Parts: sequence; C-alpha cells; structure tokens
Amino acid sequence: MPTPDDPAVPPDDPCPVGLRGIVSSINTPFTGDDRIEVEGLRRLVDHLVGCGCVGILVPAVAAEVDRLTPAERRLIVDTVLERAAGRIDVIIGLSGLDRAERAASAAEARSAGAAGVLYNPPSGERGDALEAVLGEIAAVGPDLLMLQDLDWHGTGIPVEEILRLFERVPAFQALKVEVVPAGPKYAAVLEATGGRLHVSGGWAAGQMMEGLGYGVHAFMPGGMEAIYCRIFDLYRSGEEGTARELFEQLLPVIAFANQHIDVSIRFKKRLRHVARLFTTDRCRPPVPDFDPVQEREAQLQMARTLRLEAAIGKSLN
Repeated sequence: MPTPDDPAVPPDDPCPVGLRGIVSSINTPFTGDDRIEVEGLRRLVDHLVGCGCVGILVPAVAAEVDRLTPAERRLIVDTVLERAAGRIDVIIGLSGLDRAERAASAAEARSAGAAGVLYNPPSGERGDALEAVLGEIAAVGPDLLMLQDLDWHGTGIPVEEILRLFERVPAFQALKVEVVPAGPKYAAVLEATGGRLHVSGGWAAGQMMEGLGYGVHAFMPGGMEAIYCRIFDLYRSGEEGTARELFEQLLPVIAFANQHIDVSIRFKKRLRHVARLFTTDRCRPPVPDFDPVQEREAQLQMARTLRLEAAIGKSLN
C-alpha cells in the first residue's frame, strides 16, 4: 500500500494511504490496424512519471475498458506495471469482470506488485452483496482496495453504507468519488470517516478547487496531467491564488472535454497523439468522430492546453 511518506502530507493526517496528488486514468493507444500500441503505453508511463504524477489507474472508463478483450487487458496491465518499475504506483481496475476473472485479476495485481485495485460495483449491488464482493477481492488482492463511487446523474453510494464498508472491510481504504454534486459528497465522506478514508476525485475536474478546499487527497484526470500536477502542488504549497489562476486558464478546456465521456476520450487521445505519445488517436466504436464544429473547438482547446504546458515547463526551469 502507498504509505504517507510524502513531505506534503501533514504529520497529523489520519489517512494511512500516502497517495497525494494526481493519479492518471490512462487512455488505451491503438495502432492503425486496431491493435494495442505497446510502445505508446510505455511512452505514456514515462511521460506521467516526468509530469510528477503519483499514480496510474488502468484499465478504467478512460481506457475504453468495455471494448477490450481479456487478452488486451492483460497486455495493457502487464506493460504498464513493467514500465512503471516501482517509479509510480499502479492501481488495477477490475471493471466489467465476472467473479472468477475479478479474483484472478486481483491476485495477479498483488503478485505483480500493484499498489492496489479499483472496483466499480454494478448498479444495485449494495449492502451485504457489495460487502461480500469486497471481501472476496480483499482476500486475494493487494493491501489497498479502492471503491469507485460512480453515478453520472446522482449522489452514488449512501455515505452510511460507505462508512459501514470502511469499518467492516479492512482493505477498503480508498474511495474514488464521481457523483453529482461531488463537493458535498467529499465533505460528508471525510467527516463520517474522520479523514481516515482516502478520497479522490475523478470525473469532477471542474470542481478541483472545491475538492482541494475540502481536503481531497488525490485527483484522477484522464489527460493534461502536467497542468493538474502543477495546480495541486501550488495549492498544497500555500500558493492558492496562483493555483486558481492556472486552473481558471484550464477551465475552457475542461468545459469542452467533460461535456461527455466520449468527447473526453477522443479529445484526450488527440492530445496524446499531438504530443507524439500515441501514433494514432484511434478510438473504438461507439466513440464518435468530432463533427466540424467540435473539431474546430477541439483544435482551439488543444492549442490552449499546449500553451499552458509550455508555460509550466518554463516556470519550472
């Protein structure tokens, strides 16, 4: 499990999970003939380490996980773990797997040295059933079990149930919040667990400043990691004003990319391609192409992103 040895972690912080900063939920690069681009994955891992990310999440929604074969999932996970080589924590997603596949993947994550696993329960899996699943994962997986609280239109798993699971499943020490609205959920979970449960923000990138204000431990964007890392580091070092200025410059990009998950995936993969991390920006159906108006907006927002990244690079020299 990641330990709280980061100097940015206050000594009186009650959370035992030392994952503080930006954890990238990575995209899957495809070749022109729709195979996994292994070299693109390796370049991306190196890039994320260089950006200052503290972790990688793979495979998850941003990776088009429901369009990957079991063999492709294994190839992606093996490639990322091999390239990470202890330089950055890796969390393995268990989304969409049946019971046997889930247990096998969790066990493989543990033996391969992954920092943890992420479980996204299907709609309706709650109470004793969810506790039983988490127990099965915890029995064979890494020490850290992260639960994905994903609800595109609502408030997600009730706080009372999160607290119950936290108290009854020792490995459950991290929660990825992706609900509407995110801010009050952050606050309620942190208060209910006395700050002991690690809380990260996923889809709600537009509420990053609120998340920092609530004391969220980590954020999991699917791109633009250098900018997010800079915002996080500025805020945590006491430069809130500068952090806000940079965040506000990024907001038009977030507004465009986060209007829908398919738009986000295509835009982020286009950025990876422009940065020469991926040789193509290929997405698998049903992710649609941009129409002409979207294409123009995407070009404008990519240019904005590249300017911000260049400015950050100069400011760090």
